[in-house]
Amino acid sequence: MTQAAHEAPEAPVWARADAFPKAPDGWGWLDFKGKIHPSESVDTLITAIRNDSDAGVNLVWMPGRDHMILPEELPGAADAVLVTRKRHASAHRLDAIGNLRWFGSLLAGLAAYMLYQGWCFSPSVAAPAERIAFALHAMLSSMSIGISLLMFLVFAFIPWYQSRKRLRELAHWTPEDVAATVPMLRFETWLDSQKSPVTKAGLGLIVLVALTQMFGDVKTTGLASLMSLFHNWNGVTAAGLVKDLYLHGEWWRLFTAPFLHGNVVHFLMNAAALLYLGKRLEVFARWPHLCLVFLFAICVGGQASARFVGAPSVGISGGLMGWLGFLLVFEALHGRLVPHKANRRLIAGTLLTGLIGLIGYRFIDNAAHLGGLIAGMLYALIVFPKSSSPNRPNSTVIDLLAGIAAGGILTLAALAAIVKILAIR
Repeated sequence: MTQAAHEAPEAPVWARADAFPKAPDGWGWLDFKGKIHPSESVDTLITAIRNDSDAGVNLVWMPGRDHMILPEELPGAADAVLVTRKRHASAHRLDAIGNLRWFGSLLAGLAAYMLYQGWCFSPSVAAPAERIAFALHAMLSSMSIGISLLMFLVFAFIPWYQSRKRLRELAHWTPEDVAATVPMLRFETWLDSQKSPVTKAGLGLIVLVALTQMFGDVKTTGLASLMSLFHNWNGVTAAGLVKDLYLHGEWWRLFTAPFLHGNVVHFLMNAAALLYLGKRLEVFARWPHLCLVFLFAICVGGQASARFVGAPSVGISGGLMGWLGFLLVFEALHGRLVPHKANRRLIAGTLLTGLIGLIGYRFIDNAAHLGGLIAGMLYALIVFPKSSSPNRPNSTVIDLLAGIAAGGILTLAALAAIVKILAIR
């Protein structure tokens, strides 16, 4: 179903000399907004790198090179890059500490409030120890506490831990260590610059459905419904994977449910994962497989959820896990396409998702996650043979036709979800 390019250059596309834009004459640097900043000499350029306080230096250029390069690749700039990295790492750690305190205070305040509520609703004739046990059980079984704990973990604790670890590593770095990071940085910088229109179209679909859910909430409960991050959005019964209805003939719910979300937090977390995983898959495996893997994964994940989870299910997590599983296998089979450290991040993402699933097992559909992950892995194993080529696979006519069909099905499913939500009285 796929074929490799006939010519196999010695390096993957992100490692080639022409991976980045053409270089102007002389010396200079390019910021992340695409603005060029000429420099008088190499010393002026290195000074700009050293004084880069807001991480604005994206690429640099120099005489003798036709294309721009990373600051880490500029001869004589390793010390300046190391100084800048340490400064940025310190700033990130301070920001992470602030987020840790803020999210921690919210979590502690909510936990105290839930404990107080549990105490108030406990039997007044019970012994103090029994009332405390009742309050603790009420707090620990609360969905609000579970979501808050996940937010603390994802947005506060993990960034704080990573920033702390990064700062400790940099304390022992030498200029040689800076050079060793070039492959990974070239990969990430090149990937960031690539276009992924189909991924963005997918994001547009879930945004439209999310806005429809929010509109339905406003219509039924007023503007106050938008004030709570933990509010359960409208439309789950209308178009979600309600298991009894699905198993008794409403098969279309398997396709509409992934485009719905439970609340703002659920939507934002999935949207961020969609942009990262979708772009990576679209760029390396081509867009038809983006649609095909997602469709296959939501079908398998939805079936797993219907068989093993009784509560209604919504969200694109099954499809996202399909993309994650696909990338894990696809990149292992095409070992020269991406740096090894990039693969480790996918593995870390898989482990983190499993940890989140364990923490939030009461309201996270782990069956859909596991089903989607396995589906994506199987798809990659079946469709893509192992290859030693550094080239990205090309799409065949069959790939394109199948991708168009899959994309059409997904678009119709999103539109059907919108129609079902708007039909709610």
